[in-house]
Amino acid sequence: MSNAYGSVNYFEKYAPGKNDLVCEYRVEPKGITLERAAQHIAAESSIGTWTGLATLTQGIIRRLKPKIFFIDKRSGLVRIAYPADLFEKGNMPQVLSSIAGNIFGMDVLKKLRLEDITFPKSIMGSFSGPEFGIGGIRKMTGVKKRPLVGTIVKPKLGLGSREHAKAAYNAWVGGCDIVKDDENLTSQSFNRFDERLKETLKMRDRAESETGEKKMYMINITAETGEMMKRAKKAKKAGNEYAMIDMLTSGFSALQTLRASELGLVIHAHRAGHAAFTRGKHGISMLTIAKIARLIGVDQLHIGTARLGKMEGSPEEVVGIEQEIESGMIKGKGHVLEQDWFGIKPVFAVASGGLYAGAVPKLIRIMGSNIIIQAGGGVHGHKGGSVSGAMSMRQAIDAAMNKIPLKEYAEKHRELRQAIEQWGMV
Repeated sequence: MSNAYGSVNYFEKYAPGKNDLVCEYRVEPKGITLERAAQHIAAESSIGTWTGLATLTQGIIRRLKPKIFFIDKRSGLVRIAYPADLFEKGNMPQVLSSIAGNIFGMDVLKKLRLEDITFPKSIMGSFSGPEFGIGGIRKMTGVKKRPLVGTIVKPKLGLGSREHAKAAYNAWVGGCDIVKDDENLTSQSFNRFDERLKETLKMRDRAESETGEKKMYMINITAETGEMMKRAKKAKKAGNEYAMIDMLTSGFSALQTLRASELGLVIHAHRAGHAAFTRGKHGISMLTIAKIARLIGVDQLHIGTARLGKMEGSPEEVVGIEQEIESGMIKGKGHVLEQDWFGIKPVFAVASGGLYAGAVPKLIRIMGSNIIIQAGGGVHGHKGGSVSGAMSMRQAIDAAMNKIPLKEYAEKHRELRQAIEQWGMV
C-alpha cells in the first residue's frame, strides 16, 4: 500500500485568518515522527487519503488545503487551520465528521485528543446560540445575583409520577428554584412522561402559590428525535418553561433540531456519556464539547463540580470551561485558543454531582455566583427529609453570599447544621 498523506505539503509559516477554523490536537504518534503524524491528521481530516489521487487538482489544494502552523514536540500539541469552505454552515455533525472523525482511528496514532476549536465568524453565524442564556434565565426566575439552587429527584429511577411530583414539591417549598429529572428517567412503565409532566407541574404551581417564588421544572425529553420533539411540544403546551436533553447520547443533530424548533423553551443540557471521550489522552476535551454546545444553543450546561462532588474535573479545568461558555471574548493562553463569540449569549454553568450544603461556600469561591448548584442526594438524603435538605442548600448559599462562615450561620439554622453534621464541610 502506498502512502500519500505527505504528497501535499501541509506545513506553512502561517497566521490563521478570519475565515479559518483552528483545531488544537494533542498527538502521540505510533512509529512515526510528530511532524509526520500531523501530516496524516491534516490530510485525513480534509482533502487527503492514503494514496495519490488523479482527482486532487492544484485548484482544490490551493482552495481547501489546511495548514499546520504550530507544533510543540515537548507537549505533543499541534495546531491546524482549516479553510471555512471545508465545512457546511449550520451542520455540526459534518464539522465533527471532519475534524473529529476518521483521524481518531488512524493506526499511526497511539493517542489523539482534540483539545480546542476556534470557530470563525462565518461558521458561528450559521448557528443560533442560546435563546435565553444567563440573563434570560435570571429574568425568568427573578433571581438576580445569587446562584440558582436545584435538585434532581432521587432515586434516579423507581418513583411513580405522583411520588416524583411530591418529591419535587418538597424540594421547591424547601427553597429550590429548580427541580430536574435524572438523566436516565424518560418514560418508563413506572413513570410515564405525560403523567409525570401533568403531576409535577401541578405541584410546581402549588409550590409557587405557597412560596411566592418562581419555580422551574426541567423535564427530560430525551428520546429518538421525532419522539423527543413531541415531548418538547407537550411540555410547552402544558405551560412548562424548560426542556432537558441528554445532548451527547441524543446527538448534536437532535440538539440542533430542538434549538431550531423555536419553541421558547430553556434548553438544559446534561452531558451524560461525556467521559467516554473526555477522560484520558484519547478523545475530545470537555472544553471543546462545551463550546459546541454553546454554539448550537443550549442555555444551561453541566460542567463539573471542581472536585468538590463525585465527578472528575480539576478546579482549573472546570473554571476554564465556565469562562469559555460565559465570556464574550477568550484570549489565547497555554493550550486554550482565542475565541471571539461575536455576541452569542452566555451559557449558565451547572455544577452537579455529589454536592451538599457543606460544599457550597467553597464551590462559590471557585466558580463564582453565576452558577446553578444542583444537589440530589444532598437534598433528598438529608436526615430531616427533602424539605430540610432544600432548606440547608438555600441556607448555605445565603451564608456564602453574605460572607458569613458556614458554621456560624448553622448555629441559628437547624437544617444547615444537620447537613454539616451528616456530611461535613470542605
